[in-house]
Amino acid sequence: MGILGRYDALLASGELQKDPDQRNAAERLQRLQEELLDDRKQGFLSRIFASDDDPVEGVYMWGGVGRGKSMLMDLFHETLPVKAKRRVHFHAFMQEVHAALREARKSESGDPIPAVASALGGDLDVLAFDEMVVNNSADAMIMSRLFRALIVDEEVTIVTTSNRPPDDLYKDGLNREHFLPFIDLIRQRLDVMPLNGPTDYRMERLSGIDSWHTPLGPPATERVREAFFRLTDHSPEDADNVPSRELEVGGKRTIHVPKSFRGVAVFSFKRLCGEPRGAADYLAIARAYHTVIIVGIPQMGPDMRNEAARFVSLIDALYEARVKLFATAAVGPSELYQAGDGRFEFERTVSRLQEMRSAEYLALGHGGHE
Repeated sequence: MGILGRYDALLASGELQKDPDQRNAAERLQRLQEELLDDRKQGFLSRIFASDDDPVEGVYMWGGVGRGKSMLMDLFHETLPVKAKRRVHFHAFMQEVHAALREARKSESGDPIPAVASALGGDLDVLAFDEMVVNNSADAMIMSRLFRALIVDEEVTIVTTSNRPPDDLYKDGLNREHFLPFIDLIRQRLDVMPLNGPTDYRMERLSGIDSWHTPLGPPATERVREAFFRLTDHSPEDADNVPSRELEVGGKRTIHVPKSFRGVAVFSFKRLCGEPRGAADYLAIARAYHTVIIVGIPQMGPDMRNEAARFVSLIDALYEARVKLFATAAVGPSELYQAGDGRFEFERTVSRLQEMRSAEYLALGHGGHE
């Protein structure tokens, strides 16, 4: 049974709801599976005499959070009867790429890109990525050449998901002109499929879970852990192996993200607001993640005015980017900072925190206001 059969079975069982965009994507992925199998049956000679103008194309699925992109990717990968396939989170793959490039530069004086592409894709027919996003110049500078080598030279079929359409990848980024050939490559070799329907299915799974949990302690921690696993589909039994990340800020420094998976980041309050940070740090987080979980927010007094000021900047950045916030805290928002410098300004933060708990806010898509 291919992906379309599995998808229809989930519809029939009531596990999925009818969604035209999902259906279109499932049908395209079914055709891709058939094309891949036909290509393998025709064998080596077909590859020799095949025209570069008629490749086995990949698929680029984009849309807001919770529209079913990762679910379709899972179904595609599970039902594809090909051994030479790999499914990997995009950020983890780019970490591998940078590590391989460092090693290649130690042993070779020439261009390391072809060797790295061969090492990563030479044994693969299909490479499936989740959450393609580009928010640092280092990735942007190498992606066009690396992926051209993977797709054209190594003949790897790419299937990927992203929260953004191709033209919005690395939008307004430093030296973006070097990244534009990669966008052209996507248009040439991948079918772009929007999944941007009105229903956020992932948020439906958060029904019954509040976003602000008090007091601090195991019950509150357990609730945000549950939210994380529902949002990411990461197995709770594998909690110790959630990936971390170094998030680049303006090409000058990085922020360590202790848990980073499928657009969800987990931080401690101490890491975000107990250390010297500025607006650029918080803006980078707000752009990179659709959901942020903050644990251990204390009740702040006059002796924590610096932490309170950073917290104000953090919430402003998350709010303006429509980032969903889940938190464990000592007290409710209105009691967080009742005395000290900046107390008047903190009232706006309290108001925003209350709004960010509402169903209306949680239903908004990640990004700037329309």
